[in-house]
Amino acid sequence: MPAIEPLCKLIGTNPSHFTKEENLLIEADLFVRICEEIKGIFREKYQNYFGLIRYGKEKENAMLDANFAKLIIQDILSTEEYNLHGIILYTNTCEDVIQDIIEGRNVNPSSNFLRRIIELHRMVRSDLYHAIFKKIAGQFSTAA
Repeated sequence: MPAIEPLCKLIGTNPSHFTKEENLLIEADLFVRICEEIKGIFREKYQNYFGLIRYGKEKENAMLDANFAKLIIQDILSTEEYNLHGIILYTNTCEDVIQDIIEGRNVNPSSNFLRRIIELHRMVRSDLYHAIFKKIAGQFSTAA
């Protein structure tokens, strides 16, 4: 299911009411908002680490950006619903690429990989994404 459908359900609209271009723009905006919310969750999770290192917000953001895919993979693995082989199959990515991401050698994976890994993360952490969608829907409804 495209990411836009749960949001449309929450705000009481139908994605078919929008043109293809409008749907793409909404989905791109939604993708950015979801990534920012997930980074916020990781920021809270690693708050003690950031406090010890005394990173400023700018360095924290750079660290979260550089490790975003790695943190998502680690979170998927922590659920034990997927192992590394399952992630490889789902994302249709070779093991070396994923290993490079996990080890921090690849901090800029392809957009296709990032989309697929977030899609998988959304499946294994559906409760988290439901809360994120509700928050984003609230932002959309107050902006209207």
